[in-house]
Amino acid sequence: MTLPTFAGVLVPVLTPFKPDGAPDAGRFAAFCRWLLDQGADGLAVFGTTSEANSMSAGERMRLLDHLVAAGIPAAKLMPGTGACSMTEAAELAGHAVRHGCGGVLQLPPFYYKGMTDDGIFAFVSGVIERVASPALQVYLYHIPPVAVVGYSLDLVGRLIKAHPATVVGLKDSSGDWKNTAALLERYPGFAVFPGSEVFLLDGLRQGAVGCITASGNVNVPGISKVYQNWRGPQADALQAEITSLRKMLNAYPMVPALKRIVAHYHSDPDWAAVRPPMLPLGEAQAKALLAELARIGFSLGEPPRKAA
Repeated sequence: MTLPTFAGVLVPVLTPFKPDGAPDAGRFAAFCRWLLDQGADGLAVFGTTSEANSMSAGERMRLLDHLVAAGIPAAKLMPGTGACSMTEAAELAGHAVRHGCGGVLQLPPFYYKGMTDDGIFAFVSGVIERVASPALQVYLYHIPPVAVVGYSLDLVGRLIKAHPATVVGLKDSSGDWKNTAALLERYPGFAVFPGSEVFLLDGLRQGAVGCITASGNVNVPGISKVYQNWRGPQADALQAEITSLRKMLNAYPMVPALKRIVAHYHSDPDWAAVRPPMLPLGEAQAKALLAELARIGFSLGEPPRKAA
């Protein structure tokens, strides 16, 4: 099994949109740089939180081109390559490899339901074979609450065995700690990332390498404190703090809520825009969310520098 390229706190980065609905490449690069400055160990761009499946493959590839051209280190990037088409997923993965990205985050094919492990295995293997690069590092993306289709424990083992130099990790967004714990027990040395910081401390204590979490968009410093101090005496107290904030956020539609937080605290109203079928957070919900955050003294830090 090849050593994974990522560890720590990775952020599935929000994608900003212009008033006309086009992705805002300049604001996106500035926000990515800001997240790294906040202490993020990597950026899982073009995942669920990024609204990636509301964008075309071309839009995602052009945004990645812009990030690298703007000086965001490619080694810090884990682009999502989720697609229902094996050829499209391979195109996205190959593009990431050519840029020198540290890895890719691979959804299973998610349109057809009830698919067997054999079918999903053939899809992922087909992507890897089409890219045909020793530089490709695949992190499986298990998110059955959204995709419905997922990676079973046995299928993960088959993929590791068939592609030991390529399939190096997994983001577990099942929300089921038992599944995460089973992965950690069965596949030691495999880079497992819980998909929520709620499971970060428990995960680290059992062999996880970090987390990839949506709320990292607004709380990298707090989550990083747990990762950096998980063996220390304050670990449980630090974990309780980030769990409390996450549970607050979970009461709202996650992506619109995170975007409204960024828009408010960085005084940048355009950040609240989402792409259909998502809708922006309603005013009543926004008011309630911002009031809750003010009550706990929440702060987002200085806004990102503008990028060209």
